[in-house]
Amino acid sequence: MAVFSKVLVANRGEIAIRVFRTLRELGIGTVAVYSGADRNTAHVAYADAAYLIGGGAPAESYLNIPAVLDAAERSGAEAVHPGYGFLAENATFARACEERGLVWIGPPPEAIEAMGSKIEARERMRAAGVPIVPGVSEAVESAADVRRLGDELGWPIAIKPSAGGGGKGLKVVRDADEAERGFASARREGEAYFGDAAVYVERYLEDPRHVEVQVLADAHGNVIHLGERDCTTQRRHQKLVEETPSPAVDDALRARIGAIAVDAARAVGYRSAGTLEGLLTREGEWYFLEMNTRIQVEHTVTELVTGLDLVREQILIAAGQHLSVRQEDIRFLGHALECRINAEDVGNGFLPAPGIITTYREPAGPGIRVDSGVVAGSEISPLYDPMIAKLVVHGVDREHARRRMLRALDEFEIGGVQTLLAFHKALLTHPCFVDGATCHGIVESNELAARAAEFENGRSFSPGGVAASRNLRETVRSAEVDGRRFEVRLVKPEPAFAELARRRRERARTRGASAAGRDAVVSPMQGTVLAVEVEEGDDVKPGQVICIVEAMKMENEVHAHRAGRVRELSVAPGQPVKTGQVICVVASD
Repeated sequence: MAVFSKVLVANRGEIAIRVFRTLRELGIGTVAVYSGADRNTAHVAYADAAYLIGGGAPAESYLNIPAVLDAAERSGAEAVHPGYGFLAENATFARACEERGLVWIGPPPEAIEAMGSKIEARERMRAAGVPIVPGVSEAVESAADVRRLGDELGWPIAIKPSAGGGGKGLKVVRDADEAERGFASARREGEAYFGDAAVYVERYLEDPRHVEVQVLADAHGNVIHLGERDCTTQRRHQKLVEETPSPAVDDALRARIGAIAVDAARAVGYRSAGTLEGLLTREGEWYFLEMNTRIQVEHTVTELVTGLDLVREQILIAAGQHLSVRQEDIRFLGHALECRINAEDVGNGFLPAPGIITTYREPAGPGIRVDSGVVAGSEISPLYDPMIAKLVVHGVDREHARRRMLRALDEFEIGGVQTLLAFHKALLTHPCFVDGATCHGIVESNELAARAAEFENGRSFSPGGVAASRNLRETVRSAEVDGRRFEVRLVKPEPAFAELARRRRERARTRGASAAGRDAVVSPMQGTVLAVEVEEGDDVKPGQVICIVEAMKMENEVHAHRAGRVRELSVAPGQPVKTGQVICVVASD
């Protein structure tokens, strides 16, 4: 039964392919859009038709509303699915689609606006009786206001962009001395990521669990929840591992926060799939954080335990149909885990690690799902998010799912770029994760980085297993000796171009480390300078921030490695930098 004849997906990578798959199951034609940098990507090859919408930079392509609308018109698409990120929570885009006669597969623009402004969302939720984190419901105008609120609410506090989401721009300020930098940084990221510099302040809850609730709502007044997801394992407020059910939520708490989520969705006239994110304290109190008016990256785990296709529900809702299930029909079976497999360098502070994927082999077998947008030869571009794939497993209980995930991580082979595969092995075998704790302070610790390095260098989860080096390829041969079969692994270098690229990166790091050991401060990654926090001739202390470099949608601080005076400052805001490029010299006068 085809509810639309053709749908354009205004996104890229794994989420575009994820939506295309459901569209094909429904007998609906698929239309992709792509940037100049994405001509040869997997999502373009998968779609029935594809349209170039601009240059590589997101502002020229995936955020270019006129270009996306023009592609929809040229393709003959009847509807648009935005995926997540880019224009997914852009009310202007949603309205523009509707004005062009396109069906918007998402919530009403009014609901996007109401929940897109975190300040307005807090006020709406307060009025609806939804518990919110203590803080203010108006924009904060100065660092002096931040200091005052810190004294009133109690330190530490969190400064957040009003238009933000997904942890982007969130700055934790632990005392009055940090207020100036935190305020400026949050405003800058809000402007850069969301086009809105407004920020607000709320109390920062120490070591809570990040527990969110999935909701579905149709245009006929039906609203249900699909249980919770636990997204507590994060680094720099970006999710790494998600699971359902949460180890800290029982049936009574699930029913309570589910009812809160349903009430909140009704309060804004919601339609489609959405998520209410919240914080769960050790005492069992759940506070509303924000509502994400889109499909979530981690929707996969909810699909595995409920058996529902959330993208299918979105499409049918947009076509005017009733929800396919009632609240009393929902059953939660087993336990699901998702690990985000990003191209990041754990040993270097999770810095993005773009490059060419030279070998790629996904795991398989019972209870394993991989959502990806890459193949061997794909490039992880510095222009976009560093996610390679989402590895998802389903087990009868949490321990079964954990061990299944470890097996899947062992089978996953990605060559040519640094990834989080070894990190996830280290995390999932750490006692804190085994016990279902929050692992507070563990994720970015030297201990876990060291454990990850052991796995990266050959230690495998399964007895007798061998983890492939990221810079080598295997071919496997068998041999028999006295009637017993043996596997012989012949290891050979990757293709010359990949090895050359690896050596180039290593030389850049070596040059940077050597120079930094003397006078120079170098950029640890390729990216764009967002801010420069010193001037020529300034005296700086060890660890003082020199500049901030954005790479693959993340801010990275570049610090002074020693005390001294800033000389030869060579960067400015908006300027691109390369790995190992000299930012300035810190001279010891």
